[in-house]
Amino acid sequence: MQRVMIDSSILQGKKAAYFTLGCKLNFAETSTIGLQLREYGVTTAAKGERADICVVNTCSVTEVADSKCRQTIHKMVKQHPGAFVVVTGCYAQLKPQLIADIEGVDLVLGAEQKGQIVPLMMEHLSNKASAPADDSASATEDADKKGVAIAVPTKDIRSFAPSCSHGNRTRYFLKVQDGCNYYCTYCTIPIARGRSRNGSIDSMVEQARQVAAEGGKEIVITGVNIGDFGHSTDETFFDLVKALDAVEGIERYRISSIEPNLLTDEIIEYVAKSRAFMPHFHIPLQSGSDEVLRLMHRRYDTALFRYKIEKVKALMPDAFIGVDVIVGTRGERPELFEEARQFIESLDVSQLHVFSYSERPGTKALEIPYAVRPEVKHERSQALLALSEQKTRAFYEKYMGTVRPVLLEHAPKGRQMHGFTDNYIRVEIPNREELNNCIVNVKLGGWNAKGDALKGELL
Repeated sequence: MQRVMIDSSILQGKKAAYFTLGCKLNFAETSTIGLQLREYGVTTAAKGERADICVVNTCSVTEVADSKCRQTIHKMVKQHPGAFVVVTGCYAQLKPQLIADIEGVDLVLGAEQKGQIVPLMMEHLSNKASAPADDSASATEDADKKGVAIAVPTKDIRSFAPSCSHGNRTRYFLKVQDGCNYYCTYCTIPIARGRSRNGSIDSMVEQARQVAAEGGKEIVITGVNIGDFGHSTDETFFDLVKALDAVEGIERYRISSIEPNLLTDEIIEYVAKSRAFMPHFHIPLQSGSDEVLRLMHRRYDTALFRYKIEKVKALMPDAFIGVDVIVGTRGERPELFEEARQFIESLDVSQLHVFSYSERPGTKALEIPYAVRPEVKHERSQALLALSEQKTRAFYEKYMGTVRPVLLEHAPKGRQMHGFTDNYIRVEIPNREELNNCIVNVKLGGWNAKGDALKGELL
């Protein structure tokens, strides 16, 4: 295709639809893409409205995620006939040509190109607009029927695409790090996102200041392996925590997920006495069996994990602690799952995020001989979900009748307003629009009708 002069006005007046699969990091990145497009006059299509541009940000953490990505792409193409469809994200990095071959897909961008999605989109649209319309162009048109896939090998993924956005939420999500150097045996993330890299602390502080200038009060620190922050800039995650805590106007920070071996004592001790870091941690465990942890190539054992939980609780007794667990990994024999279940039951944690193991091409886990049957994975998942429900309910009920600060979020007219306490208890109150994005003291009552939040009384 002949390269032509890019006309940035080609985006002016167009409507875009967005669909994100996977983690909070993906949602933050999609929101940033939307902000970038709005700078060129692109608006977001209303629900049910046909879009001119479709952006699909994909996940590939499991085989089910891959399937959902393909289904979503087909659905977007069908719902928005004639739209320019661009696909990015982890699945796009791993299977770029497969996605480009889907009818209706125009552009597929891997991890290295994600930060250049808007200029690449404009270039592609300009090329399409300049293509000759006579019969002599039929060969070119035939060649253009398939989408264009642009992705580099994992080893060549080097760029860090900044992202700090909030979409339609009150909380902002600040991407501080991307990629991973850990190569756990079950995981494709290092293949899909490349090696660990990050922006500078100065750039993160500047983005946090911009959030404060926009009236934002809470920032969730996100990334693939945020505790590994510093590879690109010779800094540390602890340095970042201290620098962000000093930004005036930001009243709350949350650490979205941090590996137990990277959650140092100095970080825990600092958060316990910090101005703005909340008593809230999300710490991936993955298994409560040391043998399974070794098979996974995790970098800690259950003794270290227990120590970290007890350290957090000793300094922050009210802390909410969420834990990731994978069930049914290769090598997880029945006695090892039971060992893991008992270990998790003994921990003073607040919630479990339970995932069933999915075999991923190219991972070392496929070399482990013992495979767990699908129905057994389901049974184990249900057992841990039931344990999670018990722990979460016990945590919430412990605080019934107490007063805690809640950051309230906008709610549609006629719906209850909700927000989260400092220690991440979801609270509902009658809708009062003037309290949107306000931190107020709320007395926590009993469960709401759905059983997913506590009813609150304003003080």
